[in-house]
Amino acid sequence: MKTLGWVLVGAVVATAATLGGLGLYVARRLTAPVAERRYDLTIRAVHRSGDRTFIVLDRTSQTVSVGDYCLLLESDGLVRLASSVEDRGPALVGREALLEPGQALQPGMRASWSGVYFLSPRDAGLEATNVDISTAVGPAPAWLIPSHGSPSSTWAIHIHGMGSHRAGTLRGVQVAANARLTSLVVSYSNDGEGPFVGAGRCTLGATELHDVRAAVRFARENGAHRVVLFGWSMGGAIALQLANESELRGDVVGIVLDSPVLDWVSTIKANCARAGLPEWLGLLAVPWLSSLPLSRLTGLRDPIDLRRFDWIARANEMTVPTLILHGRGDTSSPFDCSTKLVALRPDLVDLEIFDADHTMSWNSDVERWGAVVASWISSANMERDAVGHP
Repeated sequence: MKTLGWVLVGAVVATAATLGGLGLYVARRLTAPVAERRYDLTIRAVHRSGDRTFIVLDRTSQTVSVGDYCLLLESDGLVRLASSVEDRGPALVGREALLEPGQALQPGMRASWSGVYFLSPRDAGLEATNVDISTAVGPAPAWLIPSHGSPSSTWAIHIHGMGSHRAGTLRGVQVAANARLTSLVVSYSNDGEGPFVGAGRCTLGATELHDVRAAVRFARENGAHRVVLFGWSMGGAIALQLANESELRGDVVGIVLDSPVLDWVSTIKANCARAGLPEWLGLLAVPWLSSLPLSRLTGLRDPIDLRRFDWIARANEMTVPTLILHGRGDTSSPFDCSTKLVALRPDLVDLEIFDADHTMSWNSDVERWGAVVASWISSANMERDAVGHP
């Protein structure tokens, strides 16, 4: 019996060690430094008909998506695709490529599917000035983009998500400019453009928000009297934190969120499922993120208080009008978190639903996304007093 007891103890210890190791693995993957993009699509064929070019791609859940999407090419550059999809059999689809002059496509080229539709303000038809935001960890580059029309004292701060870059938010900047808002498109630490800090790890918004707070201060110092925060994915988590801070209360008058992270624990579980892992593995990662001794082993300088980012639990603390645009097919930021938040705060939160995956709502229906945001800003009168003081 003693031998059996030691065998059971050994099995328990081994199981705990294995589960602990899995939790560490998930935590380290989640906070990993910005990695090289994966080019996991191959252009199978290129067909030309007059001045139109069509490409053939493998049939996937992404390539069959109707809407305005892009291919980022491994050989550099971006190819915009027309919204319609052609059936090329059970394994293939055809998409029209909206090529720029001089662009050429060949079979065999490697590409990555993307919702990023513009690589620079110029691509989006916007004029921009490069500015540096002074943060505690160094200068963070940003684009300052004027509104269309009169100078505006209401500014939009655009915050991108994890693993993305600021160009991804230009989809929303176009709408903000048309709504007569000055835009500041920011970077932050360890996003590949902002300051490199420590081991280069992401802190799920816990420290990145300091850099965005500095951007809000920059806006106030340069003529902003009111601020609307546009947050994409993790950028939404940052926006919600900032809007709740006493320092910025009164300055932030609205929040626009696309596919927001409203609860990190639910989001981590969803991303485990997206990667083909059991959802419960996400729970094992929590101690490795939030506990001081374990978070150091993850590679973090300080633990992350994940409770601060649970806006389902903190719904009663929200004070700023919020618009959420979310795809019901989101496999990264759980869509049901948005529906729960609206149910809890119908007085403050509006939700617009799209048939789209993570941060792809704009791509799935460009006109409706823009119209909804513009109408919401107008109805809340957030763009008022474009000239002078509020």
